[in-house]
Amino acid sequence: MKNLSIVFALMMLMASCTQVKIAYVDVEEILKEYEGSKKAEEEMKAQSEEISRQLDQLAVPFQQKVQEYQQNQQNLSAAERQKQENELMQQQQMIQQQQQMAQQQVQAAGQEKMDKINSDIEDFLSDYAMSKGFTYILGSSEQTKSVMYGEASLDITEEVINALNESYSIEKPADTTSVKEPVPVN
Repeated sequence: MKNLSIVFALMMLMASCTQVKIAYVDVEEILKEYEGSKKAEEEMKAQSEEISRQLDQLAVPFQQKVQEYQQNQQNLSAAERQKQENELMQQQQMIQQQQQMAQQQVQAAGQEKMDKINSDIEDFLSDYAMSKGFTYILGSSEQTKSVMYGEASLDITEEVINALNESYSIEKPADTTSVKEPVPVN
């Protein structure tokens, strides 16, 4: 009987050692509240505004040429009108191409920043899980609904946001992504 109780005690000890510890986080809330995400969003907004300003500056001379053409078109011969219209169309196409290229650059830089942020969060959660003894940390969001129900005590979103922001404020990563300025059109 004593041997049976020892075996039972050992089994209970082993079962408690292999206990699975699970928690979950709201991924959207982390992305919304993470200081790194906020900073990246501010940087992207500033870059977008700067590029928009530069493109607006490129458009001003073009708009002036269009106004000049409209004011003088009645005094021009048909051949001269056609020549100026072709030049204006070419300039407009070049400006549109630059706008598209700038938009693609901003989108690519934004995607690169988001990929980096996601990678940083995943790395942080991995380290955080190990340091807190979690076997799993599940992520949930409105799109994925991977956690259909979770006991409120298992939701560690706020705890993770606080720790993540604390870690961010210590590290303050340098901006490694830059957007190239569009080439001016003459």
